Amino acid sequence: ETEAVPDRPDMAIARQVLCLSAFLSLPHARSQPLHYSVAEEGESGSVVGNVAEDAGLAPAQLSARRARLASEDGRQLFRLELGTGRLVLAERLDREELCGQAATCTLPLELVLANPLQFLRVEVAVEDINDHAPVFPEEEITFNIPELSHPGSRFPLEGAHDLDIGSNSIQAYSISPESEYFSVSFGSRGNGDKYVELVLEKPLDREEKAEMHFRLIATDGGVPPKSGITQIHIVVLDANDNVPVFTQERYVGKVLENAPEGSVVLRVVATDMDEGSNGDISYHFSQALGQSDSAFVIDPVSGEIKLRKPLDFEVAEKYELSVRARDGGGLSAICKVFMEVVDVNDNAPELVVSTFSSPLPEDTLPGTVVALFAVRDRDAGANGKISCALEDQLSFSLRPAYKNYYELVTVSALDREETARYFLSVTAADAGSPPLTTTQTFTVDISDVNDNAPVFNQTSYTMYVRENNVPTVLVGAVSAADADVGPNAKVTYSLVPAHPTEQPPCSCISVNSENGDVFVLRPVDYEQVNHIKVLVIASDAGSPPLSANVTVHLVVVDENDNVPLVLYPSQESSPPSSELVPMSAEAGYLVTKVVAVDADSGQNSWLSYHLLRATDPGLFVVGAQSGEVRLRRVVTERDAVKQKLVVLVRDNGQPPLSATASLSALLLSDFSDVRITHSSLATDDEFDSLTLYLIISLVFVSLLFLTSMVAFVALKVCKRNDLKGGHVLYDASNLQSGLVDAAAAGTLPHPYCYEISLTTGSGNSEFKFLKPILPSLPPQHCTMGKDTDDEQDLPGGPITMEAVAPDNPGMLSAEHFNSL
Repeated sequence: ETEAVPDRPDMAIARQVLCLSAFLSLPHARSQPLHYSVAEEGESGSVVGNVAEDAGLAPAQLSARRARLASEDGRQLFRLELGTGRLVLAERLDREELCGQAATCTLPLELVLANPLQFLRVEVAVEDINDHAPVFPEEEITFNIPELSHPGSRFPLEGAHDLDIGSNSIQAYSISPESEYFSVSFGSRGNGDKYVELVLEKPLDREEKAEMHFRLIATDGGVPPKSGITQIHIVVLDANDNVPVFTQERYVGKVLENAPEGSVVLRVVATDMDEGSNGDISYHFSQALGQSDSAFVIDPVSGEIKLRKPLDFEVAEKYELSVRARDGGGLSAICKVFMEVVDVNDNAPELVVSTFSSPLPEDTLPGTVVALFAVRDRDAGANGKISCALEDQLSFSLRPAYKNYYELVTVSALDREETARYFLSVTAADAGSPPLTTTQTFTVDISDVNDNAPVFNQTSYTMYVRENNVPTVLVGAVSAADADVGPNAKVTYSLVPAHPTEQPPCSCISVNSENGDVFVLRPVDYEQVNHIKVLVIASDAGSPPLSANVTVHLVVVDENDNVPLVLYPSQESSPPSSELVPMSAEAGYLVTKVVAVDADSGQNSWLSYHLLRATDPGLFVVGAQSGEVRLRRVVTERDAVKQKLVVLVRDNGQPPLSATASLSALLLSDFSDVRITHSSLATDDEFDSLTLYLIISLVFVSLLFLTSMVAFVALKVCKRNDLKGGHVLYDASNLQSGLVDAAAAGTLPHPYCYEISLTTGSGNSEFKFLKPILPSLPPQHCTMGKDTDDEQDLPGGPITMEAVAPDNPGMLSAEHFNSL
């Protein structure tokens, strides 16, 4: 396990996402670890073994799969050469520092390979060398031995300690110089405890030799062997023949690692059969090598062993103490005290991140490994048993990987637009009472993928522009938003044809590609086009880009730029047509109707009609909405026969536009009572032509009268008198010019003469041109002129016309005329 340090090269490897499919396709670890051994105290760079070769991997694969070493305690004692695959020492190894007095010293490692994820177990055994000499706990040991001691008496010694193990540990004790009084005995008891004792070989004689000095030598089995020396001082006492005796040769105690200072953890008891000062016992201890002499203190009188400083189970689980009971006479005894530190749950779990990948693309597949981490607890037993849990999270889950490793993986599809950042809290809890927990928060950012198309804020847009607009006028704007970020959210706008057949889209419309402003580039004419439909495409800058379209309706607003057009009466004919109005017509009589249209729309095309000018303004009235020209009052004799009217047609625009319609009306009296004179009906031009026709007719009639018979003349005179009672001769050419809708249909092949009879009291006005019949009038009443087959209505009653041909005179009766 290694701490996740951002500046270290292996963290660059740790930041890559481990693919789940590749992870599952290979075994996590080899079933059997790779074993190596190395002697302690080796120099840095010493080769331990070739991992690549033993694991069946090519050295190139180590680099390609970003191989790295991980250890449980986080120490980097070894280094992997990626180029050769060799495992080498990263620093000098000290077996005693690493493993203490353990019989074996094996350092476990994990070789972690990526792409796919794979673990290889590596175990390196550190072999002991003889690098430590035996050491006695005291430089000088003094024994007060009564002179009455019997040969064979044994005096226990605090043995020397050698940090080496096996054959490199202590193998023998010796005395130098050799003494005839003492020898040394060395061995192990049945419970495995080693002992060293001085054995009295022959009786002492204080008077002969009160003190003795010699060296006790401890020798190990190394090559070359090493030794340790302590000085033995023997004081021969007089008459103290009982040594103290402990109630137990071996005391075992337990103490909680969180016990307060000064707590009594154990009490040793020794007795002495002597009396007086020889029976007074005092307690002292010298702690075994490697244990702190300040952790415990013993009361010299009571033998209570008390805690002097706080203990830590994770630093030392056991303490071995040697307690000496010495009486007043100098005799002593030694017992062993084994103090076991009881673990309490005082260490929270630790979580060490090996790999972590952030940000993640939002299109990451489910099962992708986001983080790989290890958990550990320095406590033991249930206090060191760890369980991991991930807070409620639907998109991620926690999965055991190997040993104490866990993987944080995705379990569902990610959506940055829904959640752009995840805070994943992993809680590691031990099984202690109460349990301790550690929470590690992984902040996973989700990077954007172009998975959202732009969306317009409206389903369609309607914009308005007035016709005859100025070029490049702004009429509105479209707006689309993209839920993505960065380039994936940058929206540009463009035009496409509203229909596939349109190529290209209307050139009069343009859209700003950056902000969506819509412009009309040139003036438009409502009368040519009043509605334009285009599609606007909004595209983002992703790869590949996504787009959306919206319909833009451009409505052209009408301007009042067209004047009204008069359809009827036609203003192109000259002279204008005339309407016939009977003198007997009542007020409200419909004379005619002015019909006009306006190319504009709406209120710009609403037309109103006004009488602008008239020969007799009080005689006529014009309907403002209908354009109907009616009589305001009844016609009187004082009214002029020929009435000229000018009607103003005006639209409702701002400003309003107008046109005028000119028309004329002929006021016809009741022909049964009143003769209509030619001079009252004809215009000035007509009067001149009529005069010429009359002169020619008079000359022609005069010639006829001179050549005709007197009797025939008399007959003509009689008929003429009859005609004066109710008939009027009117020249067809003059009548034709004054009638409405009497357009000539062709030129008659023969001269015609028309006789008009006007009767009163009829509600039906009829004017019919008939084919010639046998003439009934003299030829002098006939005039040359043009005829038409069209029919016209004259107000005031039926009109009877008789057509007389010069060569076949005759008269058509009124009844025959009406029936036709």
